[in-house]
Amino acid sequence: MRKKIVAGNWKMNLTLAQGEQLVNDIVAAGIKLAEGQEVVVAPPFPYLIKVKQLIRNYPGIYLAAQNCASEKSGAYTGEVSAEMLASVGVDYVILGHSERREYFSESNAQLAKKIDLALANGIKPIFCCGEPLEVRKAETQNEYVARQLEESLYHLDAAALKNIVIAYEPIWAIGTGLTASAQQAQDMHAFIRARIAEKFGREAALGLTILYGGSAKPSNAGELFASADVDGGLIGGASLVAADFTAIVKSL
Repeated sequence: MRKKIVAGNWKMNLTLAQGEQLVNDIVAAGIKLAEGQEVVVAPPFPYLIKVKQLIRNYPGIYLAAQNCASEKSGAYTGEVSAEMLASVGVDYVILGHSERREYFSESNAQLAKKIDLALANGIKPIFCCGEPLEVRKAETQNEYVARQLEESLYHLDAAALKNIVIAYEPIWAIGTGLTASAQQAQDMHAFIRARIAEKFGREAALGLTILYGGSAKPSNAGELFASADVDGGLIGGASLVAADFTAIVKSL
C-alpha cells in the first residue's frame, strides 16, 4: 500500500513565532491519521530545529526542508547541504519546485545530484515536476514531464525509488487564473505512474506516492484525492492557515 501524504510548503513566509503558532494549531486540531497517511511540514531553514521539537511527540507528522545544495560540502556560501539537514532530523526535502526551477534556473541534471545526496543522507526527496503554460497550450506536457523524470530520476534503481515521492505541479494553473481539473490531474498522475512502470517495473510504480502540487484547498481537495492516482497534495498557500491545512489533511 502506497503512502498518502499532505505536505505543507511554507515557502518564504512567517516569522518563527508565527510558525510555532501554526504548528501548535495543527497538532491541537487532533487529526486522526489512518495507517499509511502522513502529514509533512516544510518550514524555512531557520525554523527546522524548532519545528522538529514541536512535532516530535506526534506520530505521523514529519519534517521537510524546502531545498538542499547540489554539492556535499565546501565553499558554497549560503547553501545548506543534505548532510546538515539530516543532522537536525529532517525527514523529507522538496527538490525541483517550480519556483526554484524558474527563479534559480535549477536544471534536471542538478536535481539528479540533489536527489543522490538526499538519499545518501537518509532523507526522502519530494521531487517536483510539471509544465508551464506554453507547454500545456502546445499539448506537449507529457513529453516535457517525461524528460524531467528521465533526467533526474532514471539513474536510480527500484530500491532507491521506494524512498522518492513525486509531486506534480501544473505550473500553468498556478497564479494564472486557469484551473486544473481533477481529471487533468489524474491524467498526468496516471502518465507519470505509467512512465515509472516502464522504467522501474509495475510493483515500483504501484508503490510510488504521487502528490498534486497545484492550488489545492479545502473545497477541492476531496475531489482531487479521490482520483485513483492522486495520493495527496503538496500544499502552498493553504498550508499557512491551520484550519485550511487540517481540512485538506482530513480529505485524505
